[in-house]
Amino acid sequence: EYFYCPSMEADVLVQKGEQRQSKRGLNLKKSENIISDGSIIAVNEGQAMIIVQQGEIVEFSAEAGEFVFDNKTEPSIFVGSLKESVKASFKQFAKRVTFGGDTAADQRVYFFNTKEILGNKYGTANPVPFRVLDASVGLDIDISIRCHGEYAYRMIDPILFYKNVCGNVSYEFTRDSIDSQLKSEFLTALQPAFAKISSMGIRYSALPGHTQEMADALNEVLSEKWAGRYGVAISSVGINSVKASEEDEQMIKELQRNAAFRNP
Repeated sequence: EYFYCPSMEADVLVQKGEQRQSKRGLNLKKSENIISDGSIIAVNEGQAMIIVQQGEIVEFSAEAGEFVFDNKTEPSIFVGSLKESVKASFKQFAKRVTFGGDTAADQRVYFFNTKEILGNKYGTANPVPFRVLDASVGLDIDISIRCHGEYAYRMIDPILFYKNVCGNVSYEFTRDSIDSQLKSEFLTALQPAFAKISSMGIRYSALPGHTQEMADALNEVLSEKWAGRYGVAISSVGINSVKASEEDEQMIKELQRNAAFRNP
């Protein structure tokens, strides 16, 4: 058999592999959810592939090209451009089950979208606390700001995503199934992320010029939940606008002006 995945739409995160006749021969006895030894699985750029056998992950590849399935060998992993941490997940979850020479009753191929998932809009419905530090004038106060923009994330550990998020999908798993949860957790992480940004001496008005620092701070806050459980990470953050209330901005200007007069 020959298994492949058509070009994934931008909103598809996981898709079950499609089976078609291999160029090497014609198998008239093929069965759905059965992968014969010697079957070819084609992995495209920007994709990762796992083979699930009786509910257990038995193979993983994130390298583009043709993967040949051999049920008699030890489980294999090819991480491609993904981080080496995927190997730890594979070691924990992968298992090769033997069936006395018989083919397993259920085998499936799943393809994962490892490209950046763009266009995730966010906005703070309620003001978020931000600590304003200005050592030059001894300023240290908390204000409230509002901001909105977009963020992008990408899958860094498809094995964790399969085990903890999507499982055995019948055809495809789309981003709208998880986006609401990710957005909620993203907004919750903004406050501690802002605290980290503030401690670096970055002013709230300068946030649009420090989007990489924002992405790093958010990933640090979300690492346990997103990277350690979902297998995804923020790749970039865009900030369209950030604004404090007029009262807070006026207060900051007045405190800075008074401090400047006191410190010749």
